[in-house]
Amino acid sequence: MSENHTKGEMHGCIVCGKLYQLYVVYDASGRFMDEKVMSAGGKRVPNAHRPLVACEKHSAEEIEAAVARIYGDPKQEDD
Repeated sequence: MSENHTKGEMHGCIVCGKLYQLYVVYDASGRFMDEKVMSAGGKRVPNAHRPLVACEKHSAEEIEAAVARIYGDPKQEDD
């Protein structure tokens, strides 16, 4: 049975770069699974492939634009 690993990591806001402490869960092969923002003022940005965080003050439009600018338009995943 595979085991998940949780690590504390620092990540910057996708919009402005302000740092936040995250707990990030990886599976046994090192693939990202989930995250929790531990610092006040930060919120999780849903992404299936990497841990992302943004300040609570940023609008959804600002966050979407920053993600598209940095990572490109999201591709639909087959389930």
